[in-house]
Amino acid sequence: MEKQKALEELDIQQYFLVLQRRWKILLALIITSVGFSGFAILRQKPQYQATGMLLFKSDRISSLTKAGEKIGDLESLIRENNPLNTQAVIVNSQPVIKEVIKTLNLKDNQGKFRNPETLLIKVEPIVGTDVLKVSHASDNPKLAAKIVNQVMATYAENNVESNRTQVTAAGEFIKKQLPSSRKELESAAEALRQFKNKNKIVQLEQESSSAITSMAKLDEEINQATANLAETLAQESQVGNQIKTVKNQAIEITSLNQIPGVQEVLSELQKTQSRLALERVKYTNNHPNVVYLENQEKTLKSLLNRRTQEITGNQLEVSLSNLQVGKIREDLANQYVQLKTKRQGLQKKIAALQGVQQIYQKRLNAIPNLEKKQSDLERKLSVAKLNHENLNARLQEIQVAEKQTIGNAKIIQPAQIPETPMLSKKSLMLALGSLFAGSLLGIAGAFFVDLIDRSLKTVKEAENFFGWTLLGLIPRFEANHKSVAANITDDGISERVIVNSSPRTIIHEAYQMLQANLNFISHKKVRAIAITSCVPGEGKSEVSANLAAILAQAGRRVLLIDADMRKPSQHHLWGLINSVGLSNVIVGQNDFPQAVQRITSNLFVLTAGVQPPNPLGLIDSEGMTELIRNFAQDYDYILFDTPPLAGTADAAVLGKILDGVLLVTRPGVVDSVSATAAKSLLERSGANILGMIANGVNLKQEPDSYFYYSKPRWGQSTSETDTKDEQWIYK
Repeated sequence: MEKQKALEELDIQQYFLVLQRRWKILLALIITSVGFSGFAILRQKPQYQATGMLLFKSDRISSLTKAGEKIGDLESLIRENNPLNTQAVIVNSQPVIKEVIKTLNLKDNQGKFRNPETLLIKVEPIVGTDVLKVSHASDNPKLAAKIVNQVMATYAENNVESNRTQVTAAGEFIKKQLPSSRKELESAAEALRQFKNKNKIVQLEQESSSAITSMAKLDEEINQATANLAETLAQESQVGNQIKTVKNQAIEITSLNQIPGVQEVLSELQKTQSRLALERVKYTNNHPNVVYLENQEKTLKSLLNRRTQEITGNQLEVSLSNLQVGKIREDLANQYVQLKTKRQGLQKKIAALQGVQQIYQKRLNAIPNLEKKQSDLERKLSVAKLNHENLNARLQEIQVAEKQTIGNAKIIQPAQIPETPMLSKKSLMLALGSLFAGSLLGIAGAFFVDLIDRSLKTVKEAENFFGWTLLGLIPRFEANHKSVAANITDDGISERVIVNSSPRTIIHEAYQMLQANLNFISHKKVRAIAITSCVPGEGKSEVSANLAAILAQAGRRVLLIDADMRKPSQHHLWGLINSVGLSNVIVGQNDFPQAVQRITSNLFVLTAGVQPPNPLGLIDSEGMTELIRNFAQDYDYILFDTPPLAGTADAAVLGKILDGVLLVTRPGVVDSVSATAAKSLLERSGANILGMIANGVNLKQEPDSYFYYSKPRWGQSTSETDTKDEQWIYK
């Protein structure tokens, strides 16, 4: 999955690199497309747009008088949904447009009224407001303003008329509802009156409260009467027991009753006993009053017995019930009758109070049901009364609203005659379309040109094509002048020898990397290497010069030989005279020490010399082989700048003699046909191919995943490389 994702990212990057390489074609097609669209836009007639505004609001007079508040009022609808969209449709409807056409007498070329569909009116709500913006575009600015103003005026008039029609219809409906509403009100009032008369209702709430109070008083009176009844029953029982006397008592008992002293004690004793009986009814036997009266009773009984014994002269104890005769007995009988009468009265009173209590309780039990029925009847009456009052009030409001001529739409900004033409939608679409179409054509053209271009465009393509190890990657270097000879420093060396003229730069680091890679792949002490390319213009001579310089700076003894006797260039790069060189040494005209020229203590250059009639013959000779054998004794590295492989076999022949061949390739310069021929030639020659050197690489057009870059650790000359703030190193 990750591999597939990486491949997709790489494909996208390749597409981008294609566009980057062919940006001129892309830009040219875009400019062409935009130019055609601009010409078409200029040929169009200018359009002028007039704009007006309509404000939608509630009827302020109705709001003040409370009349017609809901009739034709958009304010409540605005809060709920968005009626402005609905009103926008109405403003742009055919009835309104037709009326505008007739009012302004808008006719077509045939003298007929214009089709409403041809009169384009743009109506749109302004977000966050209750305002509609009405616009119309035309080549006649005055006509555009007239149409917009007439559309808004026609809609406003129709709005007023529509409101008035709705008010009239509502009034007729309410008039029909009033009789039934009045009848319903009277029926509800009569039902409530009959209910109150039938159940004798004045105020149920007050009646309920009064009944509860009366019930409490009745409970108190019944309790008091019950207590009095119990007291009377006790007295009646006591008196009845006292009335009983034994009729066979002695005559002396009768005489005792006549003695004042006995009668006084007896009377006092009877009173005490009566009081004691009452107290026992109220209190327990341990109560102080009961104990006191019991003691008093014992004392009176003891006194009565002592007096009766003194009078009779014996110890006979006389019963107290038999001592009372005559008036005392009569008094007791009268008292008994009174107590009995009192008891009967108390019983009747209790019964009467309980009867009244039951009546009150029955009324209280019935009050909740009466209250519910009364509440239902009152609610029906209230609803009927409210409906009737609302209908009467609404009828009055409608009668006022019928006389009003104010609508909900108001023109707050009439359309003014536009002075400047507008950017029409058609022109904008044409411009955007041309830009889009130009981009598509440009992309297609860029890919087409890149497809038919048979050159090796990137380092990756070259590496995949040849299948050889990539030993070095030299970034593109742009000199200040096109002529190599003109770019000469103060010491006579060309600026193209970048490792000498501009140390501590990105290119200098690139050649150092190339030097390190050469050390990795070779284990011989002496290294004789042929440096060639597929076609001219790939920079093999510059690479040879710079590689020789970087090896010399590393302390190696280096001999750079210009073996391109067809078109030599090393003497230009190093500022040397090519009067004597390799060709002279091979044929024996000059000795090697006379021909070689020293650049530094470790770098020596042997120029091509006089151009021979058959360079390949000199290279493929015994003299050349002997020279190489002699050179190997004095130098660590011998670099041969050989001719390109296209059309010549010099490099292939020389490469077979030497330790190996380095192929310089420049992306975008060599084509696949030439590269195929060069590869085939080298492979047939049997030369030891050490690897490739990619020269003049535009790092911006290479896949990002193919290189590593970082911020430089030291300064560099920004005029000498197009990668000003980055250091690129081939992985």
